[in-house]
Amino acid sequence: MNPHKKFSTSPLEMLRSIIKNRQLIVQMAKRDVIGRYRGSVLGLAWSFFNPLIMLAVYTFVFSVVFQSRWTTTSNSQTEFALALFVGMITHGLLAECVGRAPSIILSHVSYVKKVVFPLEILPWVAMGGTLFHSLISLCVWALFFVVVNQSLHWTVVFIPLVLLPLVLFTMGLAWVLAALGVYLRDIGQMTGVFTMILMFLSPVFYSADRLPEKFKIAMYLNPLTFIIEQARDVLMWGKLPNWNGLAIAIIISFIVAWLGFVVFQRTRQGFADVL
Repeated sequence: MNPHKKFSTSPLEMLRSIIKNRQLIVQMAKRDVIGRYRGSVLGLAWSFFNPLIMLAVYTFVFSVVFQSRWTTTSNSQTEFALALFVGMITHGLLAECVGRAPSIILSHVSYVKKVVFPLEILPWVAMGGTLFHSLISLCVWALFFVVVNQSLHWTVVFIPLVLLPLVLFTMGLAWVLAALGVYLRDIGQMTGVFTMILMFLSPVFYSADRLPEKFKIAMYLNPLTFIIEQARDVLMWGKLPNWNGLAIAIIISFIVAWLGFVVFQRTRQGFADVL
């Protein structure tokens, strides 16, 4: 790689790279997903059975063992499990991608010295695999919701829009962590701890509305809080998204994504020397 080569850091370059290399991203993401299940008897079917098993476990533990209720007025034994699963899917989208980011360049060393290869798409490849598994999990959730409630709210069509800010925010983190992971190998060990802490500080196991007022401000500083609550609104309660909040979240997340892209582009010149 030419050490003097300058890589564009403009937001237009970030978008252009995605559009130009979209087919390569899809092909590599597909290969990545298939590679996870290569050699197993059931193959890709595990991507369906894993979330199905987890949803069954959540339902049994929280509705039968603990007899938890999502709201004080609810009598549904499965509502808690469904609400919990939405939170787990949303958190999992960030956690899986962020968890893989520090090693994404290290696991593709052969691409680093190829000047023609767009290294900046590698975090998108990880995101593609994560989105695939999230989609399967959402299908399992929807199937279970229909079985329990005999219907599905039409507002589910807004879930891609609700998750868009999370995807952009996660990509910003992924670009930064992918770059830092080349220089600081300890980053990979820290991300697991970070995502675990973030899970308990996010309204995954509880509703943000049930927190005392003095904690709510701090809770809503967590970028996952708004997305999880909005996902539950459109999926479980049939509510329209908070358009103003969603617009602000998309703008902020786009800025975070661009800043992450800037960090990646400005540090990638040293990748070949380190690796």
